[in-house]
Amino acid sequence: MARSAQARRPRKTRHAPRARFRGWATSDQDEIERRRLRAAEEAISIKPLDEGLFGAYLAGSAPGRRYRVEIRSLTEHINSCACPDYRVNGLGTCKHIEAVLGRLRQGPKRAHKQAAETGSPQVEIFLDRRERPPRVRILWPAGLTSRSALRGRLAPLFSADGTLLAEPLTALPALRREVEGLRRDARARVRFSEHLQAWWEELQGRETHRKAREAFLADVAAGRRSLDLVKLPLYPYQREGMLHLAFTGRALLADEMGLGKTVQAIAACELLRRLKDIERVLVVCPASLKTEWQEQIAKFTGLPVRVVQGPRAARLRQYRERAFFHLTNYEQIRPDGQDINDILSPDVVILDEAQRIKNWQTQTAEAVKRLASPHAFVLTGTPLENRIDEVYSIVQFLDPQLFGPLFRFNRDFYVLDEKGRPQGYKNLDELHRRLRPVMLRRRKAEVEGDLPGRTVNNYFVEMTPEQSTRYEEYYGHVSRLAAQARRRPLTQQEFEKLQRWLACMRMLCDTPYILDSECRVSPKLEELGRVLDDLFGDGEHKVIIFSEWERMLELVRELAGERGLGHAWHTGSVPQHRRREEINRFKQDPDCCLFLSTDSGSVGLNLQAADVVINMDLPWNPARLEQRIARAWRKHQTRAVQVINLVAEDTIEHQMLHRLEQKRALAEGVLDGRGDLTRMDIPSGRARFVERVQSLMGQPAAAAGTTEAPAADPLERVQQDVMARVSDRLDLLEVHGADSPTPTVVAVLDHVDQDASSALEAALGRHLGDRDTRLEILDRQTYETLRRLMEAGVLSATPGARVLHRSALAGGDTQALRRARVAKARSRFQEAERKRHMARVLAEGGFPQEALDPLREALEIGIEALGCLQGADGEALTPESLRGRLSGDGTLPGETLELWEALRGPAKGMAEGDALALQGRVATVLESIDRSLSP
Repeated sequence: MARSAQARRPRKTRHAPRARFRGWATSDQDEIERRRLRAAEEAISIKPLDEGLFGAYLAGSAPGRRYRVEIRSLTEHINSCACPDYRVNGLGTCKHIEAVLGRLRQGPKRAHKQAAETGSPQVEIFLDRRERPPRVRILWPAGLTSRSALRGRLAPLFSADGTLLAEPLTALPALRREVEGLRRDARARVRFSEHLQAWWEELQGRETHRKAREAFLADVAAGRRSLDLVKLPLYPYQREGMLHLAFTGRALLADEMGLGKTVQAIAACELLRRLKDIERVLVVCPASLKTEWQEQIAKFTGLPVRVVQGPRAARLRQYRERAFFHLTNYEQIRPDGQDINDILSPDVVILDEAQRIKNWQTQTAEAVKRLASPHAFVLTGTPLENRIDEVYSIVQFLDPQLFGPLFRFNRDFYVLDEKGRPQGYKNLDELHRRLRPVMLRRRKAEVEGDLPGRTVNNYFVEMTPEQSTRYEEYYGHVSRLAAQARRRPLTQQEFEKLQRWLACMRMLCDTPYILDSECRVSPKLEELGRVLDDLFGDGEHKVIIFSEWERMLELVRELAGERGLGHAWHTGSVPQHRRREEINRFKQDPDCCLFLSTDSGSVGLNLQAADVVINMDLPWNPARLEQRIARAWRKHQTRAVQVINLVAEDTIEHQMLHRLEQKRALAEGVLDGRGDLTRMDIPSGRARFVERVQSLMGQPAAAAGTTEAPAADPLERVQQDVMARVSDRLDLLEVHGADSPTPTVVAVLDHVDQDASSALEAALGRHLGDRDTRLEILDRQTYETLRRLMEAGVLSATPGARVLHRSALAGGDTQALRRARVAKARSRFQEAERKRHMARVLAEGGFPQEALDPLREALEIGIEALGCLQGADGEALTPESLRGRLSGDGTLPGETLELWEALRGPAKGMAEGDALALQGRVATVLESIDRSLSP
């Protein structure tokens, strides 16, 4: 009889210190230790299924996530589990196995010791996943000698180290037949792992796909079947793509943009419908491409299609409706994923524009990877845009075992420094080799006989003095932060500022109008006018004009109107049904010669009617640029395509041309097997990031040894580091027992938060890491209370403290305190005014809902500014705290609370007039605060 279930939480061992790991540079033993820690910390229920210590258990933390664990050794990592982590990690263990082993160790010690020494009494036949590929192994019990009949029958099938000798597909069934032929008592001593069957079925599935392809092509050659499966003929390379998808089972089609991945996937589904009678296909694509899929399916097959849309209850009904294709978008998968598995149970899942799951940490990526189906097609022309992690995430959906766990992927393909931080790439040839079985990728150059040519021209445009002045302002901000980053890592807030300022520099390369509606200068617009004049003076053309910024396109639209050029408008603010109308008008109306689009139109659209693509600005990565161009330069294009990039001369945009080429080289190495694949420097890391920013701004990288020399005294280095990070908030920094092995550092800040605490801890760790240093952080009000108690003689301070920094505030100067508070309050108030200006620009520009967030921030920052003046800076803003301030001196108008709550409410349906009215009310509150901040 099996033992009763035990669900109590395992006891933690008090003496075991928590392991410390060095970034990504973990060993297998480190990873095993991670799983032991999880097993000890998580509440994992364990239910024995067999008698004795060895055998099967059910283990897991939730009813829907309990897995079969098989224990065959108490000392070796040869146990097994059905969980996803065990199947891919190659460690021979997981947290469920470690939880079971931990529970067994809590039993009678003598029995556990004896079992560990003798091992399992059964002949264990199991799958050892520690090897690549996994191997079938046999484990003999201690008392079974080589002369026994049982061992004599089975041993010839295995090598001396216990590995199955022949090919598992044929050898494993033969082994089972051999065991079934044993006498009953001998057969009872042999235990096959239940996990073997699922693995064998995976192998059999791959072999079945291979044989099915051979049989189908033989039928085609004999005239019994045809490759013409859809209404319109496919090109030879598209037929190859169809066969790759249909007969690989779970496959990646990574053709360059414009080669017809959608058509190939539709044809593969039609082939599977005829060969395997599949009935249900789920297509997951960006919402803007649902109609495109609907049209392509109708054009090539005529099979029934259901576009899934509407509220959740309606979507659940639609999954039950009979249709061959169900079209969904990525945003629907997070709430609907499990229902799709249960209700629709698709035979094929197609991910279109699958770069949407390139970030493996996102909830959307996790939800998509839980979709279950026998067949899966991943379609993307850009499986790698910036980092090789993106390929890892996409392939995880197809076959998690292809690359194994993330720690092995990092170990195999990243160059890591001594702290486990990524410094570069390596073994990209091996990465490409592993991708080959599932990935098919063709570039336009390989099928150029079916495509017209393209020419690319970069037109360099000089900025106006007004543009340059504004550009230089942001250039200075970025330069200062870049210089700061050479001395120390940037804080999260600083990094976000750097990103915003870089974006502003890019906007100003187009026109200041994007940031300031009062300034409309744009040399690029003038150059565009000359280009359009030349184009349309030379003959008829259809032109796509891209800009990342919708406000830039507004100026282009005005230019088109002045020249009498009909245009279509395709941006994120256009409703989905209107976008299709705009696309069709551009394709069909001869008077509509311009297609004005943000990057909402750079993916998935077929605009072969165009023969010119003009980029008003350059995107950050080459894949995005190719996506734009591929709207016109694609299959069925009958004319040569001209690409024109407008580039602001001697700016960050000018330098981006070089960066685009570097990123293109990385993509070509991994996906196409080109270039030096043994090692490539990684374009990241703080030092490299600074160099990249400097190169984008046209500055030379700093020469070695040109950074500021660090102070010789470790405490002086602490002072420099802390001042560089939190100088505007620091009142006092002093060290007690500076010469002792265990000094105490006291820091007094205006208020204490996680960012400041982390900055201080990091500084101590960098410069005093070899000493046992204690850090005490006080806020200003607490320190002032302690100082009053010391002045009253209630408390006493230890003499001899070394002061690293003391502001006038820490010295008790009330006038200085007032001046500091006013200065900080004015600084915060100026930020509030900037937010209000941003909100006004958005509201007046036709974006009332988008204006509400900066408007709310303006009000909140203004109230915080008032708090700075009153000594309440750092106090969280809540309805209760705001009511307290309203009951004070009357500085804040009585409607402030109601206004704040209105801005925190839902923005849906907000009209422009309502947003402007809120602007006026916020302005009234800020004017009241401004008066209180005046001298």
